[in-house]
Amino acid sequence: QVRTVESGGGLVQPGGSLRLSCTVSDPPFRTYTMGWFRQAPGQERDIVSAISWSGGITYYSDSVKDRFTISRSPANNTMFPQMNSLKPEDTAIYYCALSRNFVTVTQQYNYWGQGTQVTVSS
Repeated sequence: QVRTVESGGGLVQPGGSLRLSCTVSDPPFRTYTMGWFRQAPGQERDIVSAISWSGGITYYSDSVKDRFTISRSPANNTMFPQMNSLKPEDTAIYYCALSRNFVTVTQQYNYWGQGTQVTVSS
């Protein structure tokens, strides 16, 4: 059973930075696209970013473009979303998930982790 585990969340002041991580437990799934999502209270879960298995293709939503970057470890089993210039509206639970193909539709991802809370507040 493949597992994805997120970590690195916490409380940060506006303008601050956080580096999250998502690790995939099952080696064959290291060739999958890794997606990063967030869900604020009362809102739908939306895609934030995605990275292909090679790391050569990336996607960022308009809301985080130029502030967030995403990378993968050489072993391809860990994804690192780097979040800079954080805003209060970035407050949400952040999840990672996997897709066989490079897609940006939330419903086409599987193997969801438990999520990590990010709170941006002064």
